[in-house]
Amino acid sequence: MNPQLLDSIGLRLGANGLPYEIPLHPQLVHLTLGLFIIAIIFDIAGAIFPLEKPIFKFLGLTAIRSGFFDVGWYNLLAASIVTFITVAFGFFELLLANPIVDKKSAWGLSPGLTMLLHGLGGVLLLGVIVAMTVWRGFQRYKWRKNTSRQVQWSYLLAGIAILGIFYVHGTLGAHLGEEFGIHVTAAKLIQEGTKLNLLPR
Repeated sequence: MNPQLLDSIGLRLGANGLPYEIPLHPQLVHLTLGLFIIAIIFDIAGAIFPLEKPIFKFLGLTAIRSGFFDVGWYNLLAASIVTFITVAFGFFELLLANPIVDKKSAWGLSPGLTMLLHGLGGVLLLGVIVAMTVWRGFQRYKWRKNTSRQVQWSYLLAGIAILGIFYVHGTLGAHLGEEFGIHVTAAKLIQEGTKLNLLPR
């Protein structure tokens, strides 16, 4: 993005190329991922509850099947809301990105193509998480409202498959920071020719 334009709107960028100290997108990504993983794990735990029930009884833990499904539902709902913010910060930080241009990632991709794939993937994952939330909502409140197993096996398999997509997408994001130095303070300072004193004083 044009530095003069940023100055004209009062946006001062720090050493990491952002108007704040720590990139927010990676933090929000971990929140989104954590909420989604917990949602799927608890729904799986609820689905196989009859197998686990003797273990809970032996351990003296009072666990009810509907409790697992409640945790799954509310975590997925939170993930779909948080992901809108995650994607918004992702695009904002991509707009301010100034990658090392003469380098390829471990997957042989240029910085521009990596940023494009990561951005499009983020929008795709947002759509998928919202679709999963709608699907889960129909199961909870309509289709399987009166059944003991609140989720369909196909839903759980889809959730596990999405975790694989998260892995690929997250690796693209990691390439942006680790290999292209996007919004990494040390990488930015090195690009500017600043000597870094990394030894303790």
